Amino acid sequence: MKILLTGASGLLGSAFARSAKRRGHQVIGIHHQNPAPSSDLAQTRTLDLTDLNALEALTLEHFPDAIVNCAAISEPSACEAKPTHSRLVNVALPEKLALLARHLFATLIHISSEQVFDGTAHIYHRDSPPSPPNEYARQKLDSELRVHELAAEFATTLRLPLLIGNSPTGTRSLHERLFASWAAGQPTPLFTDEYRQPCLADNAADAMVELCERNDLKGVYSWAGQKTLSRYEIGQRILKHFGLPETLIQAAQRGDDPRFAHRQARLSFDLAPLASKLKTQPQGLSDQLDALIVPKPYRPWYHSQ
Repeated sequence: MKILLTGASGLLGSAFARSAKRRGHQVIGIHHQNPAPSSDLAQTRTLDLTDLNALEALTLEHFPDAIVNCAAISEPSACEAKPTHSRLVNVALPEKLALLARHLFATLIHISSEQVFDGTAHIYHRDSPPSPPNEYARQKLDSELRVHELAAEFATTLRLPLLIGNSPTGTRSLHERLFASWAAGQPTPLFTDEYRQPCLADNAADAMVELCERNDLKGVYSWAGQKTLSRYEIGQRILKHFGLPETLIQAAQRGDDPRFAHRQARLSFDLAPLASKLKTQPQGLSDQLDALIVPKPYRPWYHSQ
């Protein structure tokens, strides 16, 4: 299968390329900026993803069997600061990909976010009504609606949670950002009252490849790890995995800092609608942590501890 992949240089995109290659697929990776070549990609192309005409030309040139959209401006503060620009990537891009998927009769896997929910429910089900609390969440929900309005028979949207894993730069995922703080001598406050259902990017990527190979799982689904934990608990488990002292993190609450008081309290999901149909299964945190390595930029600091 020939797969066109946007966001190929990111944490999730690079994991998808690895998984797809293992299963014998040919992946053409699109990057916004020119990265180091990846042996997991059959081809790499650098493209401004806001140039939708160039994107269309590239897609029609390759005529893929599937399109996977991992590209996004995912920092909520960036979406609040420049909503018009972020909407080009977060909404206009997937809208264009949906039109192209329909034209080519290609499968479309669109990545959305747990953030479309406000965090007030104990658990969210597939039919739970979204209630986006910020501009980023509103954009992701808008992208879902447009994708399925335009290409319902070809599209699957996958809402993903907090991702962990080993990014190409060693600076993108949760544990890598924690290492950056620790190496800078900054003990990190993590919330005891903010609960997430973390997922290893590689595990999500395996599920995405399966979805590319299936024609019977269209619509909107959630995917995550097995358990919901507080950010503080996740941080403690990361410290233990790497044998680092507990003093590197500090227990905090969202209300301690007005900048974070609005963040969702709990994002927990019923995974059965999709997990019951895939060979790939959600992982426990222990299995996720076993895949993590010390990020390359921070290895000198780590070995000095």
